[in-house]
Amino acid sequence: MAERARLDQPRAVRRTFRPRRGEVDPERFGRFAESTARFLGTATFIAWMTVFVAFWIGWNMPYGPDRPRWDEYPFIFLTLILSLQASYAAPLILLAQNRQEARDRVTQEQDRDATAQANADMEFLAREVASLRLGIGEVATRDFIRGELRNLVNDLDKRDEAAEDDDTKS
Repeated sequence: MAERARLDQPRAVRRTFRPRRGEVDPERFGRFAESTARFLGTATFIAWMTVFVAFWIGWNMPYGPDRPRWDEYPFIFLTLILSLQASYAAPLILLAQNRQEARDRVTQEQDRDATAQANADMEFLAREVASLRLGIGEVATRDFIRGELRNLVNDLDKRDEAAEDDDTKS
């Protein structure tokens, strides 16, 4: 049986409705619940349901031409059908929400792990930058070397002047 890699990524769409022999998909009903919940939450469903109810009421009203009516005025059968639809829709929507919650939990765990890794990387880089700053403090900079060379040139100039003074005195 094929193992599902991750809950937060959808599987490739399968084109058949029947499973292959020996293959039982435990996720089939969950996917059905999600697709049903997705459809029940659309404007298309509301529009079709409105057309259905309007047609039902219009056909079964006691007014108009004489025709067979299967649900007279209090519309008991319509109420039964709508109640039955709602009693099946509610658990399917809850099942779809539970599956989405499980996917969200996996995503949150992955985000938490990625954030922890990013924090660890930042702390490491901050320590590295601090150690580089300390190391640079011990390295001679260009200004320091220029200053030292000026001091040496001044010392050499003083020595040359002192040597010239000694030569002139002798």
